[in-house]
Amino acid sequence: MDGNLNCNVEGTRKESRGALIVLEGLDRSGKSSQCSRLVSYLEGQGISAELWRFPDRTTNVGQMISAYLSNTSQLDDHTIHLLFSANRWEKRSLMETKLKTGTTLIVDRYSYSGVAFSASKGLDIEWCKAPEIGLLAPDLKAAERGGYGDERYEKLDFQKKVAESYKTLHDVSWKVVDACQPIEDVEKQLQEIALDCVIECQKGKPLSPLLWSQ
Repeated sequence: MDGNLNCNVEGTRKESRGALIVLEGLDRSGKSSQCSRLVSYLEGQGISAELWRFPDRTTNVGQMISAYLSNTSQLDDHTIHLLFSANRWEKRSLMETKLKTGTTLIVDRYSYSGVAFSASKGLDIEWCKAPEIGLLAPDLKAAERGGYGDERYEKLDFQKKVAESYKTLHDVSWKVVDACQPIEDVEKQLQEIALDCVIECQKGKPLSPLLWSQ
């Protein structure tokens, strides 16, 4: 978790806002289910919360991505990476508005997935980060270890490469949860770290648009 509440030395009142909480992990690690459970938990605590997923397949860009993922279209690796990034950018303004008006966003995959998956295909990791710079930085980054299906990226050998790419992206601010634990234990850990993060943002932690910047 991006942990420390920044003190306002000049004493101006800080604005309460929602938290941007991102869950990452390999395909079939259980993260999507946990995202839904986390939203329900926060709502039960009286917190306004929404579940977002990337790619967002409802947009025009998202529909192009969906066709690619379901193997009904072929695109160059660089092209699909830029489409994934564009899909996040087209939601950025709404994301910021939601957060500033007090809604916590639980996001199933974000920029880190985009970079990890593309880098695992052999693209330069710094090139992969470049179009993501300026997206909103999460208040909490949680990753589930731990799974695969039928879409383009859900093959075991590729998932192993993705796991290595995630390791490269992790730093001390990440919270890693072992998805091999019982579902209830995973759920409880996520609830605890998410609630702490939400409370911190309600106290006025500044929103940071500094994703991937040094």
